[in-house]
Amino acid sequence: MAKAKDAFRTISEVAEWLDTPTHVLRFWESKFSQIKPVKGAGGRRYYRPTDMDLLGGIKKLLHEDGLTIKGTQKLLREQGVKHVAGLGQSMTAPAPKAKPAVAAVKPTPKPPTPAPQQDAFPFDMPAPAAAPSALTIDLPKPPKGLPAAAPRLIGRAPADPSILQARAAQIAPLLARLDAVRERMRG
Repeated sequence: MAKAKDAFRTISEVAEWLDTPTHVLRFWESKFSQIKPVKGAGGRRYYRPTDMDLLGGIKKLLHEDGLTIKGTQKLLREQGVKHVAGLGQSMTAPAPKAKPAVAAVKPTPKPPTPAPQQDAFPFDMPAPAAAPSALTIDLPKPPKGLPAAAPRLIGRAPADPSILQARAAQIAPLLARLDAVRERMRG
């Protein structure tokens, strides 16, 4: 036989209702002075429905909203017990009316969006107006004993190789610095 909504509950009943271990409820009693279960002659705890509502609000604040114990204590001091009790599951409030079942409508899948295209490397400076034909990039030869690998670009290559040639003047100082670092590492 089920208990009435206004009946007192044992700690194990409250723990089952909140899906929270009993030791956690005892810990909360020590941290929140507002939780005051009635204790029987043998020390057994009996929770009133208002205590259960408060525990439901505390659980929501701590476990779902991510508040700390100090944050929840502050909220209890500032907003009051009724505010916190109204946040979580309620033992005293009437059960919400069941919503009528709605036929499940399967959403139509959206077509995949194409990946964005890049026409050139994203340099901040504009390309030179006319690329001199003498600007070429010579990649260093690999050290002896290593197989020669085909040169490759990191990322996506530009649509037109002439774009890279046009940017050679911007890249040349970087290559010179890399060569200087290589020399210092060898030396």
